[in-house]
Amino acid sequence: MAQAPHTAETTADTHAPRSGPVVAVLAFGGIVVALMQTLVVPLVPDLPELLHSSASDASWAITATLLAGAVATPVLGRLGDMYGKRRMLLISLGLLVAGSVVCALSDSLAPMIVGRTLQGFSSGVIPLGISIMRDELPAERLGSAMALMSSSLGVGGALGLPGAAALAEHADWHVLFWVSAAAGVLVIALVLAVVPESPVRGGGRFDLVGAVGLSAGLLCLLLAISKGADWGWTSAVTDGLFSAAAVILLLWGRWELRVGQPLVDLRTTARRQVLLTNLVSIVIGFAMYGMSLALPQLLQLPEATGYGLGQSMMTAGLCLGPSGLVMMAVSPVSARITATWGPKFSLLIGSAVIAVGYLLAIALMSEVWQIVLVSCVIGAGIGFAYASMPALIMSAVPVSETGAANGLNTLMRAIGTSTSSAVVGVVLAHMTTRLGPLAAPSENGFRTAFAMGAGGALLALAIATMVPGKGAGRPAVVGATHSGSRDVASR
Repeated sequence: MAQAPHTAETTADTHAPRSGPVVAVLAFGGIVVALMQTLVVPLVPDLPELLHSSASDASWAITATLLAGAVATPVLGRLGDMYGKRRMLLISLGLLVAGSVVCALSDSLAPMIVGRTLQGFSSGVIPLGISIMRDELPAERLGSAMALMSSSLGVGGALGLPGAAALAEHADWHVLFWVSAAAGVLVIALVLAVVPESPVRGGGRFDLVGAVGLSAGLLCLLLAISKGADWGWTSAVTDGLFSAAAVILLLWGRWELRVGQPLVDLRTTARRQVLLTNLVSIVIGFAMYGMSLALPQLLQLPEATGYGLGQSMMTAGLCLGPSGLVMMAVSPVSARITATWGPKFSLLIGSAVIAVGYLLAIALMSEVWQIVLVSCVIGAGIGFAYASMPALIMSAVPVSETGAANGLNTLMRAIGTSTSSAVVGVVLAHMTTRLGPLAAPSENGFRTAFAMGAGGALLALAIATMVPGKGAGRPAVVGATHSGSRDVASR
């Protein structure tokens, strides 16, 4: 006797009584992964000495995590659609724990890069968590849950910075990674105890050629973006990587369009709603990361510069911490707006608020309270924007492709943050003023960085206006069978 198809709604009804704990555990997992990504930020100035390497080589401790996350996010999303999202979630968290332990035991560059690479593979936790929510939650809980999960990346980053700074100042730096490992083990235990495995599967065969091609193309692209300032933007290595990325990604796209079971369904990705949302994600990621680069430096520069605020590393982290709380606070507000007027409206609000925050930063940068205000305004905008994106994506893709679609959307944000790191980093490194024997970012350099953030947010606003219609307040219901038969969207 044929087995009845399982849809996202029937699955959600089955597990509805457990929806509260499921949301809490998945959001906590997202915050832990975000904490991992900001873990080394307070250590950046000291990494060369701690790892007995040059500053350029030590930067690989950050670059490796970025590259691993870019590769892992779409691949783990697709594997989750095929073999179980909870299973892939646990594997991602296991890699986070393993990487943290390797880093905690390291005193040189090579093992640190290995550990940070393993940690980077956990970046798939947030898109996998959003996809699990679509499978498990009742319709009335889905919007607010996805909003919270999506904003957990910003929340964890903002809250983790002061905690990591405090540990870095008052304890051995290895403790940071032991704490990360312990948090990862806790999340694994909670997922095993609370989060069920969904029967919703896409089935099919894994597109190994597509995975290798996408990984190679992304590695070339992001390596050129993140290291271009060190190698020279016109150097043969940088230009070669950009050229290789273009060729590989074009060939990859041709392969994905021809293969029967692609890693990423480019035809679905090319739908106007999905395509424009992913473009907005790149620009919002760019705008978001500018704050993380510029504000801590402005807070920590000596007052002798005339514009620096002379704060300690830990105080600077505490000043930016409230922005994470604001992101968390606006998530349910964004969900209610999405339910009433559609996720497009939330995205428009978020983009506009981010632009306002950066424009305020240009005028308000002379007092600590002004920086706190600016970071909270920008954080509110990020909360609105990030909360709206999963609803826009999932209302346009079949349920059996949610892992891959959310993974790709997360990847777009990562490309935006990588570009921001490179571009804003170059601005602050070249627009400098002399402070004794040292060169520090100038006041105009900071204002230029803030203007770029505002420009990015305004570009996101312009693109968001082209997203089709009101949009769906919740994802479309799409049938999916255990055998992985082709989905038919009831849109």
